[in-house]
Amino acid sequence: MSSLVQAIGRRTLNSVNHLLDLFAFTNRIASVLLRRHRTGQRIVLGFTCEQIYFTAMQALPVVLFIALITGSTIVIQLTKQFGTLEEGRNIVAEFIVILIIRELGPLFTALIVILRSAVAVTIEASYMSVLGELDAIEMQGIDPLHLLCLPRLIGITVAIFCLFFIFDLVAILGGYVVAWTITDVAVGDFLEKTCKAISGVDITVGIVKAIFFGFTITVTSLYRGFRVKKAITQIPSETSKAAIECLLYCMFINIIISVIFYL
Repeated sequence: MSSLVQAIGRRTLNSVNHLLDLFAFTNRIASVLLRRHRTGQRIVLGFTCEQIYFTAMQALPVVLFIALITGSTIVIQLTKQFGTLEEGRNIVAEFIVILIIRELGPLFTALIVILRSAVAVTIEASYMSVLGELDAIEMQGIDPLHLLCLPRLIGITVAIFCLFFIFDLVAILGGYVVAWTITDVAVGDFLEKTCKAISGVDITVGIVKAIFFGFTITVTSLYRGFRVKKAITQIPSETSKAAIECLLYCMFINIIISVIFYL
């Protein structure tokens, strides 16, 4: 019994220490973000554009496909159940806003970014740490956080915001088109009712989630990547941990934001 209690205590202390280290690393990146740098702005801008291209543009086909499948499934199921009556169409519009715009859109987009960009950023940072490239950058008088972390933070956050908007648009419009094409349910004025069901709070929540998801994914990935110091064999385990932690943190943040804005 005592060994079990000790194991639980050690695991709890390790988790607390990990969160404290993660918060300290977050504070360092935030300070870099708020600090004005007079040199290297063109290089940082180039890296930022490359990160946006990799995170948003190259992931666009996957996002479009998943958004179309998700929107089609939700719209078809809801219209089958509630679409025959006028009041039922209002319910469909409200459910679409709740499921796609508020919850599934942000989470699915974050998941795609985690599987592509978060994993890639963790591996890149790990190899740079193991091969001594970070030390070489510091020896040249360059802050690695400014050169490496800042472009990824801005790029991933901007990309997530753009993918949020694209996912919601394709899921709703594509879902209605598929429902109108392959089913006998009259779509009617569903699209108009859906637009009326979207409020300013929903748009604000999307922006807030994009900022927090982008910051969380970037910080967690870089933190896990920089933890690798000596052995390349540590990279797979740290990459796996980074992906899982990013997903869990995003789900937790999603719940917190929804509670704050909608309850």
